[in-house]
Amino acid sequence: MLSSPTPFTPPTTEEDRLDWLRLIRSRRVGPSTFQRLIAEHGTAAAALDALPGIAGAAGIDSYTPCPRDTVLRERDAAARAGAVMLCLGAPDYPPALAGIPDAPPVLWAVGRRELGQRPAVALVGARNASSLGQRMARKLAEGLGEHGFVLVSGLARGVDAVAHTATLTTGTIAVLAGGVDILYPTENAPLGTDIGHQGLRISEQPMGLQPQARHFPRRNRLISGLSRAVVVVEAAEGSGSLITARDALDQGREVLAVPGHPLDARAAGCNALIRDGARLIRDVADILEALETPLQLQLESPAVSPPAHRAPPPAAAPRPARAPDALGLHRQILDRLGPSPLAEDQLIRDLALPAATLAPAILFLELDGRIERQPGGLLARI
Repeated sequence: MLSSPTPFTPPTTEEDRLDWLRLIRSRRVGPSTFQRLIAEHGTAAAALDALPGIAGAAGIDSYTPCPRDTVLRERDAAARAGAVMLCLGAPDYPPALAGIPDAPPVLWAVGRRELGQRPAVALVGARNASSLGQRMARKLAEGLGEHGFVLVSGLARGVDAVAHTATLTTGTIAVLAGGVDILYPTENAPLGTDIGHQGLRISEQPMGLQPQARHFPRRNRLISGLSRAVVVVEAAEGSGSLITARDALDQGREVLAVPGHPLDARAAGCNALIRDGARLIRDVADILEALETPLQLQLESPAVSPPAHRAPPPAAAPRPARAPDALGLHRQILDRLGPSPLAEDQLIRDLALPAATLAPAILFLELDGRIERQPGGLLARI
């Protein structure tokens, strides 16, 4: 059961919005501190005036709130990127996210903001996902989209990218760890651009901020906060996906996990979640059952499909796949394989490389004792 959003009066003028941005960008002011300051002082402008005295009383000398010029530059950068500011309490702010205790006072959004108003499910997992993991992620994401859910993930490699790609036309939200205008990793920049046209990108970080390691755990709470449930597909112990799962539990969301082979380290986190009480997921019907959503729920709302006036951008001409070097090719093959056998022809299709290129590399890894060939044309990683 999602908590109800806390009543919060959003800014109504451009000057008020700039004050909100100044306050949240001020040093040592996070979402919880922001809300406390507004509650105590009434407005962001009054809180900004009080901040130096508050800091001085706490032993911090020469405290200066975020300068106005700084937020003016951020506003201009947002305009160039096509980003819109969403303020906590405003009608276009995602209602599910507004209900978490540390909801960001300000979000930057690029794309179809109405997607934030719809029921959503997060799907996260390994960056080095196996072929089986990627196929499962795609199947679950497509099923959720077909049943009217928006897909939420983090635009990372592997499971995230597969899930976003599968739901571009039914509704997908990418939550970024850096600025909403910084598409990271760079290999997913084309996908991020497509999401900006057909889906929604959001971030609480300043425009132009390059993501760093400390930003990702904060990003993960937004992924779970936007969603009714978090589905984990392949996650090693200690991975960021498990941080998202913990955030989901703290926020009262469902945590669901796809089981994996006990010898595959990429499944260790999922198996541990199931051991500790997460619901085991085999297909989209299991997710709908966990959410108590009837299977009959289909794409009944016109909001599910992209607006008729917004045609998808023309597809770029396909680029021929370029064969990686030998070490890179070996790594790609090993990343796609796990202890669970995979058909060789499926591996070839997943890697989108000629069979003549892959055959020598597969033979090398087999002779090197890193993969084994099983009856029926199946391959498994040792």
